[in-house]
Amino acid sequence: MKIRGALALQKRQVLIFFVLLGLSRAGTESAHYSVAEETEIGSFVANLARDLGLEVEELSSREARVVSDDNKKYLHLDLLTGDLLLNEKLDREELCGSTEPCVLHFQVVLENPLQFFQVELHVKDINDHSPTFLDNEILIKISEGTTVGTTFLLESAQDLDVGSNSLQNYTISPNSHFYIKIPDSGDRKIYPELVLDRALDYEEEAELRLTLTALDGGSPPRSGTTLVLIKVLDINDNAPEFPQSLYEVQVPEDRPLGSWIVTISAKDLDAGNHGKISYTFFHASEDIRKTFEINPMSGEINLRSPLDFEAIQSYTINIQATDGGGLSEKCTLLIKVMDINDNPPEVTMSSITKRIPENASETLVALFSVLDQDSEDNGRMICSIQDNLPFILKPTFKNFFTIVSEKALDRESQAEYNITITVTDLGTPRLKTEYNITVLVSDVNDNAPVFTQTSYTLFVRENNSPALHIGSVSATDRDSGTNAQVTYSLLPPQDPHLPLASLVSINADNGHLFALRSLDYEALQAFEFRVGATDRGYPALSSEALVRVLVLDANDNSPFVLYPLQNGSAPCTELVPRTAESGYLVTKVVAVDGDSGQNAWLSFQLLKATEPGLFGVWAHNGEVRTARLLSERDAAKHRLLVLVKDNGEPPRSATATLHVLLVDGFSQPYLPLPEAAPAQAQADSLTVYLVVALASVSSLFLFSVLLFVAVRLCRRSRAASVGGCSVPKGPFPGHLVDVSGTGTLSQSYQYEVCLTGGSGTNEFKFLKPIIPSFQVHDIGKNMGETENCRNSFGFNIQ
Repeated sequence: MKIRGALALQKRQVLIFFVLLGLSRAGTESAHYSVAEETEIGSFVANLARDLGLEVEELSSREARVVSDDNKKYLHLDLLTGDLLLNEKLDREELCGSTEPCVLHFQVVLENPLQFFQVELHVKDINDHSPTFLDNEILIKISEGTTVGTTFLLESAQDLDVGSNSLQNYTISPNSHFYIKIPDSGDRKIYPELVLDRALDYEEEAELRLTLTALDGGSPPRSGTTLVLIKVLDINDNAPEFPQSLYEVQVPEDRPLGSWIVTISAKDLDAGNHGKISYTFFHASEDIRKTFEINPMSGEINLRSPLDFEAIQSYTINIQATDGGGLSEKCTLLIKVMDINDNPPEVTMSSITKRIPENASETLVALFSVLDQDSEDNGRMICSIQDNLPFILKPTFKNFFTIVSEKALDRESQAEYNITITVTDLGTPRLKTEYNITVLVSDVNDNAPVFTQTSYTLFVRENNSPALHIGSVSATDRDSGTNAQVTYSLLPPQDPHLPLASLVSINADNGHLFALRSLDYEALQAFEFRVGATDRGYPALSSEALVRVLVLDANDNSPFVLYPLQNGSAPCTELVPRTAESGYLVTKVVAVDGDSGQNAWLSFQLLKATEPGLFGVWAHNGEVRTARLLSERDAAKHRLLVLVKDNGEPPRSATATLHVLLVDGFSQPYLPLPEAAPAQAQADSLTVYLVVALASVSSLFLFSVLLFVAVRLCRRSRAASVGGCSVPKGPFPGHLVDVSGTGTLSQSYQYEVCLTGGSGTNEFKFLKPIIPSFQVHDIGKNMGETENCRNSFGFNIQ
């Protein structure tokens, strides 16, 4: 294909060469034809054979052909008819553009002989094109300050047609600002101009859209349009304007940092940079700049630092709005800080008394003031203290209060008071402040020492060692400090004959009592004295208590046989008739014990007899009786050894020797025993001694008892109450009996010693005599009563 194309091109070039060569040699003839553009293919143009004066057959024989300058086949020569036909549609605008007239030159070449004919084809224009604008939109920027009459060149439309079919006129859509002017031009072209007929106002109409129409001269005429966009350029002829000159906002003081407060917005009727507004604080103080910040573009005001109503209640801020052209306007922003209840009440103590004496009344304890930095209800306060205190809260001047003691205090009841001052505001929510005051009550010496007991009973066993601790007394003082330090002392005894200073002593610091010497129950069975307790306050206060000391008996005395007398003299012989029945009373061993209680309870026992089983001794009363009937075979003389033993621990004892002589009867003369002959002279004197001794002991005993009873009865009037009876403890053994009613005494007495108790004096009281032949169960009963009587005092026995 490429080779073929190259060959054809080469052949065409050779042909053109020869044609040119022929033209140079031969004369040329020309023919002129015309045809309208866009004529259909095959349309008849002219009969070339006739116009050239040739026969139709000659065209064929001479190989006639049409050659154009641009080697394009616009025309076709029909060799059979000689007609010149259009080989394609002709477009004048494509062939000639704007050139007028549009003439196509081509040649008719005949060979044999070679002959050339010049042919011109005039292509006529038809109105087949409408005016067109190169741009669909024409943008024109006109300042609103442009003067009336100013013209603005517009882009012209393009019309490919020529002549009367070409562009002839322009029109603009109706408007109040512009019209179209077509000036004369030397090149006969039509150029539209836009003329400003009325001043523009950007603020009124920032943009105008107009339609520009181009019209040609065809019939019918064709037209083309384009949009003319006129943008009015703003000039800075308007300053920013605020809707109002004063803005007021209320902001709570607890607004978070960075939060939005208000937006201040101004309007500027200008556009572009002239309408861009920036916002700034104007003549703002440092506090305002630290607290608030303004967005220069949006006018938003945000919180920069915390608000505090108590410090600043309102802010007056001048705000300036400035446009891009430098015009500005100002407004005022009033920010009112709203109080919230964020401050608890404050208590300021002016004076305080932390220690007040207990005997003082209406003493000023505290002077204080209250303050709440909030406002209105948030700043109103209620002040109170506890209700159960002996203090009064009194309002004084403005917000000052005093706390005063209502009455005299008692340190011993309560030595310390915690006063809580409660201040509550009336805000929402309510805030409360508490202030604690500790008030100490100082002591005054208003309480005397008090003994733990009104009377003390101490028990000391006789034969104690000297300086023995026998007990203690104790007193307490409800005061404090030196007012509560107690000193103990012995008070002078009421009995002037009592050698108290030689009996006991007391430790002044702790109240311990000591026996100064050994005590003897048989000499001093009990004594009492008073002790005093004195504090070290000023003036000193004191009290006293009664101390009873009971000496406890120890078994330090052995039984003493009164009868038969054991003094080494001639023994006394008891006569027993041989006719005596079993149980016959031979004699009675009489013994006493210097001790008391169970230490003095005696028992009797037959240790040895000449003829065992003949005589017996009653363990309870020492009676010696026959154990069986006597017989003739029994020896006439008998010797009995009787053991007398007390109930002490350890027990003490004594022995008594009896001589018994069996006789046939009291009617027969008494025949002295052979071995008794040497002592016959002493028998009468021994009997006299025995009778005198018994009488003396009995008389002395009765006299002592009566004297002692008389003395105690004299003191009885001072006795407060009768105490329990004190008798020896422990169950009484069955073999113990009273032996006071033995021998020749007509009546036996056993006395209960009762201790009377009371706040005054203490005394020993002898009660009724007890029948000597008491039983064991009576003894137990007395012991129970004695125990109850002793326990009723609650004494500490050492």
